Amino acid sequence: MGSYLLVESRDPFESADVPTHAMRGAGGEFAVLLRGNAVNTAVKGQDPSGLRIGDRQLSHRTDLADDLVKLVAKGVPVSVVSEDLAERGLVRADLVPGLELVSRASVPDLFEQFDYVWHW
Repeated sequence: MGSYLLVESRDPFESADVPTHAMRGAGGEFAVLLRGNAVNTAVKGQDPSGLRIGDRQLSHRTDLADDLVKLVAKGVPVSVVSEDLAERGLVRADLVPGLELVSRASVPDLFEQFDYVWHW
């Protein structure tokens, strides 16, 4: 099956976490890299219960940070680009536990560790 790095750079509500849970559960070797706006996914204590899209209220509670905690618990490495955190005024203490901070400069080296890189 090979090894896969899933690179998530979009808004947290367009997350790769759900397919990653399924693929890991099927025995795949996966890791996740959060960069760009996706670093917001890793912020602990978020409450999107009041989120509206246009005139529609979201009817289900989404806890993306908890999804990341569950991925880490399944043994999926989750990395976050530190410069992208800093650009958004975030620091490690803002994040859920178990995530690895990586520099932008080290991202190409991270890519080299995997057979496939999927960029969402």
